[in-house]
Amino acid sequence: MRVARGFLPSDPAERHAALRDYFCDKDATAADCGDAWELTLAWPADPWRHVDPALATGLAWWGDGVRYETMFEARRRSGKLLRCLYDSWTLASWSEWMLRQTDRDVAPIILHVDDHRDLGSPRLRAGRGGWYDLISSEPFALTDPISVAHAIASGAIGMGSFMTPFVHRFPRCEVRHLCQPPKVRSTEAYMFEPGLLVDTLLDAHAFRPTITLHPTGQRAGPSTYLLTSSFDEWLAGTEGRRLLLHIDLDYFNNRYDGDSDWSLHAARLDPARDIIMARIDELAGVLSTPDIASRIEDVVIAFSPGFFPAEFWEEADRRLLDGLGLNDG
Repeated sequence: MRVARGFLPSDPAERHAALRDYFCDKDATAADCGDAWELTLAWPADPWRHVDPALATGLAWWGDGVRYETMFEARRRSGKLLRCLYDSWTLASWSEWMLRQTDRDVAPIILHVDDHRDLGSPRLRAGRGGWYDLISSEPFALTDPISVAHAIASGAIGMGSFMTPFVHRFPRCEVRHLCQPPKVRSTEAYMFEPGLLVDTLLDAHAFRPTITLHPTGQRAGPSTYLLTSSFDEWLAGTEGRRLLLHIDLDYFNNRYDGDSDWSLHAARLDPARDIIMARIDELAGVLSTPDIASRIEDVVIAFSPGFFPAEFWEEADRRLLDGLGLNDG
């Protein structure tokens, strides 16, 4: 993969930062080829890149021989439940959900439980014939789960951008985002606007999908994005609607936030174990009521290595599955 020389800084540190910002979850190196840069991409294998010193313990519990550089592909399906390490697989699960629908244009409500919005711009190119993966050049379609899986594996769809293609496909859906302090201290309401932006690296002629949030007083309805820490406001007005549930465990504790300087940040979400487990029980109690549980059509639980501490993975998983009635033994 080659890019013109002027697309990346000549300073090594600045170039490294630009590549990290663009490719996000994957590591990229650039070799000088005179008038161009030759890019090489790889899933990071360095334990320190993943921040959490207890990560090896978490991977041993997960099993299946998963390694640092293969975490991106780790996932398990059981009925309507998908458990994965990287929450980019949420989009693949939603793609499979779409295939089960008789009316694929009826917009759902997304129950997004997360310490992040995940509305970044994926590395997809919008074209007249559909969307294309900017990294692999393969076609991408939400109605084709295999193409979605390939885009996740290439890095085109990342942990911070998996919601954007779905919201583009369902511009009248509702997103209900449950988040804790310090990131959210009051309820905020937005209208979301799907759009496009020019790619900055791989194809100067490509347009990538974006989502822009505009503050509004409207807390429910088509094309609304509600951000709240309140269970009551999160679920208000959802009666009779079908629901897609995404739970990123970093909602309960985001000690590391993917940042090697995490210990220097005074304001971070890092509650003690008993508080984490109590919050899990509280969330599961709200979602397991008959009215809510019967309308949840797809569930994704993501463990988020380098964000949610691996020391809590096993207990959090057990309590959450038990509380939601999803533990098949």
